[in-house]
Amino acid sequence: MRIGTLKETYIADAALFDSRTQKAWLAVAAALLVLFPFMASDYWLYLACLVSINVASSAGLNILTGYTGLVSLGQAAFMGLGAYTVAILQAKVGTPFLLNILAGGVVAMLGGIVVGVPSLRVKGLYLAIATIAASFIAHFLFANLQFTGGTGGLSVPPASLFGMPLDTSFRLYWLIVPVTILMLLGAANLFRTRIGRAFIAIRDRDISAEVLGIPLLRYKLLSFGLSSFYAGVAGGLWAYFFRVVTPESFPLLMSIFFLAAIIVGGMGSILGGILGAVFMTMVPELLKLVFDLLPNSTEYTVFLSPVRTIIFGLLIIGFLVFEPHGLAEVWRRIRRFFHLWPFRN
Repeated sequence: MRIGTLKETYIADAALFDSRTQKAWLAVAAALLVLFPFMASDYWLYLACLVSINVASSAGLNILTGYTGLVSLGQAAFMGLGAYTVAILQAKVGTPFLLNILAGGVVAMLGGIVVGVPSLRVKGLYLAIATIAASFIAHFLFANLQFTGGTGGLSVPPASLFGMPLDTSFRLYWLIVPVTILMLLGAANLFRTRIGRAFIAIRDRDISAEVLGIPLLRYKLLSFGLSSFYAGVAGGLWAYFFRVVTPESFPLLMSIFFLAAIIVGGMGSILGGILGAVFMTMVPELLKLVFDLLPNSTEYTVFLSPVRTIIFGLLIIGFLVFEPHGLAEVWRRIRRFFHLWPFRN
C-alpha cells in the first residue's frame, strides 16, 4: 500500500506523474487509444470523436467555473465563435487546419475576455445571466451577418493532411483525440503554476486573494480567456467533424450540457471534466441502446425519447444529491478502497 511519496527535488515535486503505477496506467491508456480505431465500428468511432470534443470543452469550462469559481452559461457561444472561424478560414481562405483551429481558439478567447469584463463587479447568478446575454448576442450575429452564411450557416470542406482528406471518423479520430489530450495535459499543468494557484485562491475567497496581491480583474479575464480558448478549439474540431455550422448548432442548451458535465464529473478536477463529459455524452446513447433491445420497441417510439430524458435527468439529480463532488470523488473512493481492503479487519 502506498502511504506517501518522498520528494527530494523541486522537479520531482512538480512532476505530473510521480509514480511508476501512474506511468504504467498512462502507457496502457495510450496503447488502448492507439488500438481503439482499428477495432471499433464507425458508430463507436463517431462517439469517441464526439466524446473527445466534449471533453475538451468541459476542460475549458472547468478552468473557469471549477477552478476559478466563475459561473458561465456561454460555453456554446464560444464554441460557435471557434467553429465559425474555422469554417470561414477553411472554406474561403484555405489555410492549414491546425492554423484554423488555433485561430478559432484565439477568436473565442478574445470574445471570452470581453464577456469576462463584468466579472469584477458581479458574480454567481448575475454573472451567469451576463454570459447568457453574450450567448444570445452571439446567436444573433451568427444568424444575421453575411459572412457567416445567415440562418443557412456554412459548409466546411474537410481538413486535409499531406493531401489526404480527413473526411471519415477514423481519420478525424487521429486529429481530434491527440488535440484533446494535449489540451488536457495543458490544463493539468496549468494548476501546478502560479497562474493556476491564483485561480484557486480567487475561487476560495476572492477578497483574501486580492489582499494577498492577486490582481482580480487580470486573473479573472485570463481565466475567461483560457476557458474560451478551449471552447473555441473544441468548436473548431466540432466544425471539422460535422462539416456544417449553423446558428442552431450551438444553443443555450449546449452550455447547460457542459455545466452539468462538470457538476456531475466533479468541479475543480481535470478527471471530473473527463468523466462528466463521458457520462453526459454516453449515457443517452446507452439508454437508447437499452430501449432498442426491448420487445416491440417500435410501437412505443413516441414514448421512448421522453422516458430516456427523464431517466437521464434522474441520474443527474441522483449524483447531485448523493455525491455532490461528482464522479471524480467516486473514483477516488474506489481507489482508496482497493488500496486498503486487504488490511481491513
